[in-house]
Amino acid sequence: MSENQETLVNKIKDYYEFLLEDGLIEEIAKTGAYQQLKAGQHMMEIGDSVVHMPLLLTGAIKILREDSDGDELLLYFLEKGDTCAMTMTCCYGESKSKIRAIVEKDSEIIFIPILKMEEWLAKYKSWRSFVFESYNMRLSEMLETIDTLAFLKMDERLYKYLTDKAVVTQSTFLSNTHQEIAYDLHTSRVVVSRLLKQLEISGKIKLFRNKIEVLQF
Repeated sequence: MSENQETLVNKIKDYYEFLLEDGLIEEIAKTGAYQQLKAGQHMMEIGDSVVHMPLLLTGAIKILREDSDGDELLLYFLEKGDTCAMTMTCCYGESKSKIRAIVEKDSEIIFIPILKMEEWLAKYKSWRSFVFESYNMRLSEMLETIDTLAFLKMDERLYKYLTDKAVVTQSTFLSNTHQEIAYDLHTSRVVVSRLLKQLEISGKIKLFRNKIEVLQF
């Protein structure tokens, strides 16, 4: 094993040692493509051919859908130790991507080839468990998104968005613009600005120039 592969094995073990066998971790380090992505980079676009599945080692990724008018809606965030169920679905179905993935926080990612994913399903029990558990977690998050849209008022949706993002990025200071938040929540910048001001008056957040501090969870 090369020095680079050994370093990668140790990185993977930091997040997956209690989920995956040592042999599988070594295979991931050997066959996966390791990349470092900066905040704001597009990891995947709608319509892209999906040939790899991402394993997130550090950072955060936001997963978005787009409607027929080109407006976006945030589905969920990926944190370290996560993978994307939507990507896995496309991988196994050999179809095009139905989501957009944007790096929310500087991230380290390993991209696993489709053929290896299929091979490991038969070879490693821990991989099967990991894949199925990932499906369940992402499904729960998407159901939560649907519930949020259906049952929460916009001010509640906005506050949930801010607190969720603070947890995912591990920072109470968020640097998104009001327009970026509006895109994620599928609403207007004017509405977001008005509701942010209301949240500040209620003591839940503090507004700065190009920054928001979340005060309450």
